[in-house]
This record gives sequence, C-alpha cells and structure tokens, in this order.
Amino acid sequence: MAKGLTADDLRTEPEDVLVTKLKEAKEELFNLRFQAATGQLESHGRLRTVKREIARIYTVMRERELGIVTVAEDSAEDKNDD
Repeated sequence: MAKGLTADDLRTEPEDVLVTKLKEAKEELFNLRFQAATGQLESHGRLRTVKREIARIYTVMRERELGIVTVAEDSAEDKNDD
C-alpha cells in the first residue's frame, strides 16, 4: 500500500483536507471504472483499494458529525501516550 490511508491518519486531518482527499479519491475511482469499462485497466486491485479509502474518509467524517471522535480528542490522546 504505497498510498494507503489509515483511519488513524485521517482522524488527525482537518475537515478541509478530508474533503479534498475524498474528491481526489472519487475522481480516481471514476477514472479506474472508465478504464475497466474500456478494457484498459491494468490493476483491478486498485479499484477495491480506492473504494475502501472513500469508505474510510466517509466514516471519519461521520464520526465527527456524530461527535464520536473529534480532532482535539485525538491530539490529547497522542500527548498522553508520550
């Protein structure tokens, strides 16, 4: 996973960065689907990876919306671990 995003990494990102990453991932998914439809797709595994990245971003955004996890809580937890 060269470009793999983990939920922990995403939770530390501000909202605007998440929106940007979501937009980029959706564009990549569109391009991959287009390549698959035309028979030009070389790596079918990338489709699955991008879908999962989109799901992770949506999950983190929803956690924040519901107040389950906030950016400040993650920062406080990181400081306590040190």
